[in-house]
Amino acid sequence: MKSIHLRLFILLCPLNLLNAQNPATPPQPPAPLTSAVFLWEKHTLITRPNGERRDVFDGPTTTLDLAHCHITTLNPGANSGEPRRHPQEEIIIVKEGRVEMSIDGRLETAGPGSVFFLASNAITRLRNAGDTPAIYYVIYTRTPLTPKN
Repeated sequence: MKSIHLRLFILLCPLNLLNAQNPATPPQPPAPLTSAVFLWEKHTLITRPNGERRDVFDGPTTTLDLAHCHITTLNPGANSGEPRRHPQEEIIIVKEGRVEMSIDGRLETAGPGSVFFLASNAITRLRNAGDTPAIYYVIYTRTPLTPKN
């Protein structure tokens, strides 16, 4: 009798492990973002060596796979990181300071109120070209047409 129980245990154990890793109910996608006001004082401040970041929103909407917005404060002379390729289009709105943007190797500099549009797959890097903090908004979306790289 014990050997039957042991055999059943050995046979069923892998199934239980498989079910624990692949539950019968797939995870639910996040609820779409809804109309809202995102108050400055409610954003969590993330301190980084090159400045600060405040995440505003990041999630699907009724018509987009993803809508994202964050606000970066970049220290004087600091850059946003190494040049990188973004699969999605991006919009960057300069609130304060002077921003130098490398777009596919071409440099553009702009101040408060200026807007950068970055096409899909552009290679970009941003640098604070001034002697005061630069603050800018980053907005991007992803759709089914956004490259998956």
